[in-house]
Amino acid sequence: MRFLSSLQPVALLVLRLALGVIFLTHGYPKIAKPVPAIFTFFMQHGFPAYFVYVSGVLEAFGGVLLIVGLFTRPAALLLAAEMAVAILKVHSAGGILAVHNYEFPLSLAVACFALSALGPGIFSLDAIFLGENTGKTRAQKTSRK
Repeated sequence: MRFLSSLQPVALLVLRLALGVIFLTHGYPKIAKPVPAIFTFFMQHGFPAYFVYVSGVLEAFGGVLLIVGLFTRPAALLLAAEMAVAILKVHSAGGILAVHNYEFPLSLAVACFALSALGPGIFSLDAIFLGENTGKTRAQKTSRK
């Protein structure tokens, strides 16, 4: 088990990179080259058309922040909230038991929530500039005092 615990920094890096790439590739087209169909899709689900850009900016820039590990916790929490809204407003038409309709945004939401709770890990700009995740949890730091 100790070996697996030693992999936590690498696991957080891999998680951040995977989530960041997914969100960046979903957000960038919404702000760079939005097609008319995406505006229609958003409006059909009760959102104003400009939410295409809001969603695109959140996903693209949030994805970049996750990749580099800067402001990771708030970025991940915002992305988790966006995915929760997407599940509720877009993907849950079949009800709670139709998991196949919302399994991808649910996975993204849960992974982002976990990342916001765990932090970015030591391989991040947050660790360099903000002292985030320097290797000890708050519980470990306070238990030694």
